[in-house]
Amino acid sequence: MKELKSQFVGALLVILTVTAVICAGVNYQQQARFHLPDDGATWMDVPNTADSEQSLRVVAAHVERDEPADLAGIRKGDIVRMIAPVENTPGVPVRQASDVAQLLFQAGVWGKATYTLNRNGVEITAKVIVADANRDRALYFQYFVGAAYLAIGIFLFFRRNQAPKALHFYFLCLVSFILHTFHYTGKLNSFDTGIYIANVVAGLLAPALFVHFCLTFPEPRRHWNNWQAISVYLPALSLILLHLGVAMGVVHTALPLIEMRWVLDRAWMLLFCASYAAGAVLLHFSYRRTEDTIIRQQLKWLRNGTLAGIVPFAALYAVPFLIGSVPSPTMRLSVLFLAFIPLTWTYAILRYRLMDVDIIFQQGYVYMLATLSVLGIVYLLVFALPKRDELSPTSVVLLVLVAAFVFEPLRGWFQQQLDRYFFYKDRYDYRRTLIAFARELSSEMDLDRTLMSVGERLLSTLSVGHVAFFLSKENEPGFQLHTALDRDGGRRRLKSERLDLSFLLDSPEDPYLFFESTRHALDIVTHGKAPSVRATIAELDLTYYLPCNFRGKTLAWLGVSRSNKGDFLSSDDIDLLASLAGYIAMAVENARLYRSLAAKAEQYERLKEFSENIVESINVGILAADLDDRVESWNSQIERLTGIPRIAALGRKLSDLFPEELGAHFDALRANNQVHQLYKIPLRRDTLALPALNGNGHANGNGNGTSNGTANGKSKVERTEVIVNLAIAPLVTKDGARIGRLIIFDDVTEREDLERRLVQADKLSSIGLLAAGVAHEVNTPLAVISTYAQMLAKQVHGDEQKSKLLEKIAKSTFRASEIVNSLLNFSRTSSSEYEALDLNKVISETLSLLEHQFDKHAIAIEVDLEEGAPLIRGNAGRLQQVFLNLFLNARDAMSNLPPGQTRRLSLRTHGEEASVRVEVRDSGAGIPRDHQSRIFDPFFTTKGMQKGTGLGLSVTYGIVEEHGGMIEVESNPGEGALFRLEFPAASRKPVNA
Repeated sequence: MKELKSQFVGALLVILTVTAVICAGVNYQQQARFHLPDDGATWMDVPNTADSEQSLRVVAAHVERDEPADLAGIRKGDIVRMIAPVENTPGVPVRQASDVAQLLFQAGVWGKATYTLNRNGVEITAKVIVADANRDRALYFQYFVGAAYLAIGIFLFFRRNQAPKALHFYFLCLVSFILHTFHYTGKLNSFDTGIYIANVVAGLLAPALFVHFCLTFPEPRRHWNNWQAISVYLPALSLILLHLGVAMGVVHTALPLIEMRWVLDRAWMLLFCASYAAGAVLLHFSYRRTEDTIIRQQLKWLRNGTLAGIVPFAALYAVPFLIGSVPSPTMRLSVLFLAFIPLTWTYAILRYRLMDVDIIFQQGYVYMLATLSVLGIVYLLVFALPKRDELSPTSVVLLVLVAAFVFEPLRGWFQQQLDRYFFYKDRYDYRRTLIAFARELSSEMDLDRTLMSVGERLLSTLSVGHVAFFLSKENEPGFQLHTALDRDGGRRRLKSERLDLSFLLDSPEDPYLFFESTRHALDIVTHGKAPSVRATIAELDLTYYLPCNFRGKTLAWLGVSRSNKGDFLSSDDIDLLASLAGYIAMAVENARLYRSLAAKAEQYERLKEFSENIVESINVGILAADLDDRVESWNSQIERLTGIPRIAALGRKLSDLFPEELGAHFDALRANNQVHQLYKIPLRRDTLALPALNGNGHANGNGNGTSNGTANGKSKVERTEVIVNLAIAPLVTKDGARIGRLIIFDDVTEREDLERRLVQADKLSSIGLLAAGVAHEVNTPLAVISTYAQMLAKQVHGDEQKSKLLEKIAKSTFRASEIVNSLLNFSRTSSSEYEALDLNKVISETLSLLEHQFDKHAIAIEVDLEEGAPLIRGNAGRLQQVFLNLFLNARDAMSNLPPGQTRRLSLRTHGEEASVRVEVRDSGAGIPRDHQSRIFDPFFTTKGMQKGTGLGLSVTYGIVEEHGGMIEVESNPGEGALFRLEFPAASRKPVNA
């Protein structure tokens, strides 16, 4: 219920505050825009004893000097009979003072009204130009005072709403805000009426609230009860009822309305000044009675602020008004002194940085002395001029420049002198050297000596009772007491060894912790904390705890007590400590880093070497690029794949190292934070390799982009084109911030070849089964056709025409039978025995069978058969078929070349310990790239009709596989074709043998 009540009160105050602010804003807008007609005279109803028909007469009670009425000749005591609101129109009789206001509204601002007056029995006429009511500047200054009240009230209530008297103080500020910002405009509508009533109620209620506040702060007085509280508000409530009754016409008096209003205004002014003066006296008595230091400071500044605001206001405005003076513009400006009340209350009630008020007055002394000195210098210069009554513009400018240049040096000199000889005295030199000392802390590595030196300087500089340093634990959360010094600089001994420092947080929200009454545990901040925490705060007896932060981390806490006199520190002192706390944190960090630097460095080197070894040991290419796509890491495997050495790649952009097509993929995925895969991307080394570098950064490989290498004990040719799978992943820190990306190159060339061979083998297996079935099914009808054709040929032996037809049928049958036999040979595994044979001999014998064919087509033969090459195990007939098919395909590829173009067939063998390689190269038109993956498929051919069956290379592939070898092709359009064959040596058993 208590929490529900608090929430309800808070919501109600929010609604009232928002309503008051909106109404004040509307009222201010109307004050600025509404033009109220005014003639500068105050008209009052006076009983008319001379005329029985008219009971009242309207008399000019006061005429403002130099206002329209005064300029028109109207004098105090003149009786107005009629007013013509428009020039050259009949006059309207004036029976009461309110008629004058209505007729002025009809005339309007800057209208010409004709007044018919009676002065000492003589009727006169006055032409009055109605002017705009002269809005007093003090009226707008009151908005500033009201805003100050509301600002401090909101700040206090929403930050310290649980503090004693916080609700009362906020309500007082809200009522004071309404008093100073609600002013009726004269429009006399419903809103203006509400503003008037709120202004009256707030003006009479604010003094009573203040007196009540002074009677109950900081604690209610003895024998204080609710009836006594009600008695404080009775005068204000009585005046409110009387004021509203008169304004609404409920209360009638013998006095004229204007005089009754003056009486009520004077009564309110007397109540207002008397209440605030009485409140200041009550605060003074409370100040003398209390013993608590902080309460005394609060009461002192509540009292001083009240007196600073109400005394000048009462002397300059209230007293002259009470004795009958009409408020002048100068008198109204004294309302600005009331702003001292909310400003000083702010520092008194908040309790934090209470001594800042002393700093403000100290600065005020400095600026006042500097200003008086500058004025003295200017007056001396003026009196030194020969013609001081006739100052030229040049002289005025020179005097202004002198004042501007002299003020700041004088202010600094006064500040220095007052600090040295009045404000800080013997502590002044220490304050000047403390900041310089703070800069030296970062160079000290001994933490104990550093903290002792800091503590001694703080004790002597700020004259505090004792200080302490609490350092963060390195292996667990929390803090522990490291050093505590007493006022003499010696180590302080505490009664309790177990301290509950859980109130010191790793990430504090406030700039510092402040405990007002550590010994008696009366502070609002300590309310609700564990008993062990409260006991620790009392044992340490430290008023201020400042976090020592470095790079966003709290490494230590600095604890400082009150001054030796029991006073709190000023904001200058707190700022000084806050600046020093940063250097202390830096010193702590430096000391700890220095202690662990060697271990960390050694660990870092080990980790670096370990991570580099991991990256180098991975059998994939890895590169790391920054956010600008510049290479920062390039391992040896990617050197092998691209042929680009690390020294040439580091610092280069990806677009400079890779082809345009691949660079487009990199650019498209630059802003993506997900992992992406790119499959089977071809990389040609001749398009990647950079120019050779001098020194250690040189590229390996020969001129055509190939080099010999050995892997797994087997020598093989380095390909100019490799197939890679790419993985592109963002490179992030442990905090999740992206700093670049990783690109992983997985060489899948051999895997791709193996997959292609498996697919080819699967195709051949399927085609073999199909061919076997087709061959057996086709052979029977072919045999029947051939037999009957031969029988018919014998029967028509004498008929030459029919014999030719039957001969063609027989030849076609034999050709079909050859195709079927080729299918059978393709489908079945040879049952012939394998024997050791010389591959060079097989090639030479096959080549001799086709010499006539090559001569016929003008094809030159280049033979480079290595002598002494190892023997292989195989079937000579089957291998002869392989080379026969390759030679015939080469012949057909070169037969279509234009006359005069080179036609060359190159044969080369190379023997190694474990294998024999054969290269068959022609200078034909080459094989298109999109056909190279299909040339070993059965029935695939690029020859014309009647020129091939498409079985030659598929049969060749099958025979090579039977011998445990491999066959592959390289070709570029227009550059011929190169078939590479590799057979295991006789010492190795063929896979399919």
